[in-house]
Amino acid sequence: MKKILPAAAIAATILSAGAMPAWADMDPVNLRLAHVVNEQDGFHAAATKFQELVSERSDGAISVEIFPNATLGDERTLLEGMQIGTVDMGVITNGPVSNFVEDIAVFELPFLFPSRDAAYEVLDGEIGQELLDRLSEVNLKGLAYAERGFRNLTNSEHAVNTPEDMDGLKIRVMENPVYIDTFRALGADAVPMAWTEALTAMQQGTIDGQENPVNVVYSFKLNETQTNMTMTRHSYAPALFVMGMPIWNGLSEEAQEIILQSARDAAQYERDLNAAQEDEQLQALRDSGMEIIDNADLSAFSAAVEPVYEKYGSQFGDYLPRIREQLN
Repeated sequence: MKKILPAAAIAATILSAGAMPAWADMDPVNLRLAHVVNEQDGFHAAATKFQELVSERSDGAISVEIFPNATLGDERTLLEGMQIGTVDMGVITNGPVSNFVEDIAVFELPFLFPSRDAAYEVLDGEIGQELLDRLSEVNLKGLAYAERGFRNLTNSEHAVNTPEDMDGLKIRVMENPVYIDTFRALGADAVPMAWTEALTAMQQGTIDGQENPVNVVYSFKLNETQTNMTMTRHSYAPALFVMGMPIWNGLSEEAQEIILQSARDAAQYERDLNAAQEDEQLQALRDSGMEIIDNADLSAFSAAVEPVYEKYGSQFGDYLPRIREQLN
């Protein structure tokens, strides 16, 4: 788990003996941080915590303006904007990031991580940092892993207890080949689309369901269109604090240190928040009338997606065997 440093410790690392704080002479930095979800979502909580931390640690020299609700574009658009400097940074789901560095999709192979702690051990260790660093290959700066969390299936048609129950269901998935093939292997009609489009499609009934963590189902009130949720926990989805290299390279070392540590601390804050809120959110969804299946035959689901490992396992180089070795 990442070590969280208090503001005083951050300050101590960037002070010289007897000198004024390094940020006393720091040029003001104004960052535009974007994400695609609403203000009730964990991404926004992470962004707000980051905003607070950098302001505190820089004594106001670094300010952050947050743009939620995809106001600056979908996640792929945001990443492309970061590459060319028209967007400064964002909290972005891992799936779209894998369109830029394909190996980072290894984390989302189905049924790879047995628990949150197992995922954190890998993400916060050597493998996770290596993949964060590789974002520099595509003009992006990976700062920290927040999370989207373990993903579960919802639909508006019927309860799903086995893969056979998914036959023919039109399920929205992220525009990511691993997700597309995972749901095809489970028998669903996988429909890749951006999240903003998916919300409309569920309301109009042009798709039957989607897959996301509990916090997304709750914050977007998916129970209003989705009557069933199966706790498949089929994939753990990280999320990343990402910055464009153009803006990162233009920052002083002091500003970089504050931003990097604040992103790590805000990511940890969001992880803790998700864990604390999940039971409460599940109960609220049950109380609203949503049927929640928590005893599905997950061994059958896991067996059904073995072709995904056969197809993609070798495409991630040595990352998959290294992850499995660490987990074991």
